[in-house]
Amino acid sequence: MATESLLTDSEFPLLTLRRVAGHIGAEVQNIVLSPLLDDATFTQLNAALVKYKVLFFRRQAHLTDESHQAFAARFGRIVAHPTVPSPTGTQLFELDASKGGGRADSWHTDVTFVEAFPKISILRGVTIPEYGGDTVWANTARAYEQLPDELRKFAASLRAVHSNDYDYGAERVVVEPGRLNHHKNVFVSSVWEAEHPVVHVHPISGEKCLLLGHFFKRLVGFSSRESATLFELLQNRVTRLDNTVRWQWQQDDVVIWDNRSTQHYAVNDYGNQPRVVRRVTVEGAAAVGVDGTRSRTIARGQTDPQQHAANTDTRPGSVAS
Repeated sequence: MATESLLTDSEFPLLTLRRVAGHIGAEVQNIVLSPLLDDATFTQLNAALVKYKVLFFRRQAHLTDESHQAFAARFGRIVAHPTVPSPTGTQLFELDASKGGGRADSWHTDVTFVEAFPKISILRGVTIPEYGGDTVWANTARAYEQLPDELRKFAASLRAVHSNDYDYGAERVVVEPGRLNHHKNVFVSSVWEAEHPVVHVHPISGEKCLLLGHFFKRLVGFSSRESATLFELLQNRVTRLDNTVRWQWQQDDVVIWDNRSTQHYAVNDYGNQPRVVRRVTVEGAAAVGVDGTRSRTIARGQTDPQQHAANTDTRPGSVAS
């Protein structure tokens, strides 16, 4: 690869970085991901994640389900999905295109239907199709920065309800019966709702980020129609092409993203080819608005008992088997 494509960043001398897009995303070229990664390199990796928001890694075939989870636990307590059981009986969340819920093809921030939504997600390519299946991320901090002054002030005054019981078919021309059944019977097996500030302050960088995505249900104090109109106005700013980065997956790639300052979208253009990716998420905290108000739980569904049992060890960095 041409040396001019590499990013020189004095903040991270231990990392060899390649910028992937103009406003979000960098590929880390010299790291073998492992729970045993030395502290100095891990500290820089964590800081680079906050700055670039999405980090990409090629050729991580050595990672197993166990080491994937153990590495993620370096960032904090890992948590299972609240409603979707893990096929491995662990805290891994699997997206398998051959199964009903395996195509995350609408813009979202992970699990914002809970008060303390994940701060970091780590996704591993287990089976990658020969073509198609890219994932796109968007920078929600830059989206806020680019708003006109008056719109920034208005957005910062808003609060929104997020729910896992969202309109699954809203942006899809055709919804296959299997996918719709999975959404109704598994993903929404219990309903969770949380209220968040539409603009929240990133706890590390201090950046102000728009908190929207497909789990958005309504704005507090507005009608359904008004909520939808205002949501579209702000959401369209998030997903502008110059605010995104698109990653073409290869087998055994790993992507880490800051869930507090991004949305993402899995492109559903690979037909019936097999595509399996597995995600580990790291527990976050309630979002804090510009005015200091925090997220709050509105409805707390029941977590699957098997997942709850796998998630009872609350020590920082622990991994349940």
